[in-house]
Amino acid sequence: MSAAIAVDAKHAALLLMDFQTFVVDNFLPPDVAMKAVAQAAALLAAARTKGVMVIHVAVGFRPGYPEISERNKLFSFLKESGLAAPGSDSIRIHAELAPRDNEPVVVKHRVGAFAGTDLDRILRARNIETLTLAGVTTSGVVLSTLRQGFDLDYQITVAADACADNDGDVHRALIEKILPQHATVLNTEQIVVALKG
Repeated sequence: MSAAIAVDAKHAALLLMDFQTFVVDNFLPPDVAMKAVAQAAALLAAARTKGVMVIHVAVGFRPGYPEISERNKLFSFLKESGLAAPGSDSIRIHAELAPRDNEPVVVKHRVGAFAGTDLDRILRARNIETLTLAGVTTSGVVLSTLRQGFDLDYQITVAADACADNDGDVHRALIEKILPQHATVLNTEQIVVALKG
């Protein structure tokens, strides 16, 4: 893990990404999913206490799935399986991480949180410079959002234990070898200490 960080609450945001029923229940082992949700809940509580902006990122589609191309393997699967049916309970954010009224929910139609959304506009409107990422899956939304955020010049921290993947080896390789090339990688406890400091 990387060294400790300092957090300037006025210019920081916590992104909680894809913690939705259909992802947690279908793309992760149950014990792994619940651990990531619990760690994300600890981050969320600390961010709220410190006054750090919280943004929830969720996958969502219109009725009929006009956003999904038949060439997109992953999202075509979601359309055909009905796992992320528009308006269904399956697309709700996990109850332990439920957004408050003052916390924006960014709805995305692709893997990364920035692709085709207004996330960057929201962050820049609030003068956000640093992001803390927590999400499922590590090889999906976390990796894609990290790379896009890095290219947009955000300073990024990844909460390693508040991320999870269906493949533990892939998760470890990303956390230990790939993500540290673009971000500070810490565990939740280290980030919470930084928020309290």
